[in-house]
Amino acid sequence: MTLPVATNGIGRDTWTVFARAMRLSLRNPAWVVIGLTQPVLYILLFGPLLEPLSGQLGSGNAYQVFVPGILVQLGIFGALFVGFGLIAEWRAGVVESQRVTPASRTALLLGRVLRDVVVLLVQGTVLVLVSLPLGLRAPVLGVVLALALVALLGAAFSAVSYALALTLKSEDAFAPLLNAVVLPVLLLSGILLPMSLAPGWLQAVSDVNPLKHVVDGVRSLFDGSYTSATAWWGLGLTLAMAALGWWFGVRRFRRESS
Repeated sequence: MTLPVATNGIGRDTWTVFARAMRLSLRNPAWVVIGLTQPVLYILLFGPLLEPLSGQLGSGNAYQVFVPGILVQLGIFGALFVGFGLIAEWRAGVVESQRVTPASRTALLLGRVLRDVVVLLVQGTVLVLVSLPLGLRAPVLGVVLALALVALLGAAFSAVSYALALTLKSEDAFAPLLNAVVLPVLLLSGILLPMSLAPGWLQAVSDVNPLKHVVDGVRSLFDGSYTSATAWWGLGLTLAMAALGWWFGVRRFRRESS
């Protein structure tokens, strides 16, 4: 069966953009390692502090609660900052060169996002492997599903990051905007500690944050509760954010090329 020409074109263009972006990452793996260093340090240096609190965390295994949060943090931070690379490419004229080609504008975004997802999955797998000798105990299926959920979340934030980078075109404006968003998200999503430990008013505020429910959903998967309402809420909100992020990213790429 022959695919439509448009589909073939998008697939070919996406692969071309993905292969180029992946080659750049492999030639300069420092950013991949740097992006993994912070979460690994959290696991090694902060994780042991939670062991005495295992009972209060609602689990006999502190890492079963802590590692899912760090995975979500990796998905958010690792994806949000990819826009810096696109700003550098825009300044070097790479984006302008791609715009004058017949390549699909959707493929220009999709290829980059797929590269970010692959890098995120590799980093997440390494993070889980590092956590195992420290005491992490979680079902294999739950870990696989959690990594898939985090990858989907990373794809959403990656698309948003690229769209914002094309809008601002300046690191001086991009960095403060990200920091202004990331800090409240980090504090109100329960990434480091479950929000169940917070006072009632803070729990009420955090309930408005969709990422808090994503974190809870990933923790449910690590606990083996695949069909729980918490897990489904996390999946549903992740899909919604992925759809919104993709719409925003594609819209911005097409407008930039018009």
